[in-house]
Amino acid sequence: MAEIINLNRARKARDKAEKTARAAANRAAHGRTKAERQGTEAEQARADSLLDGHRRETEEKE
Repeated sequence: MAEIINLNRARKARDKAEKTARAAANRAAHGRTKAERQGTEAEQARADSLLDGHRRETEEKE
């Protein structure tokens, strides 16, 4: 015979697992210090300026 399960418990367990996963994602996204955020922003700005410096100049058509 099939195993009998309590649907309320199954639903609650599924919801709890989803909330736990969402909380872990939020901790990863928002759990950085101000110095880490500023370091990442500075790194991105440095990469953008380097890329802009390697662009070829083209004549603008007016």
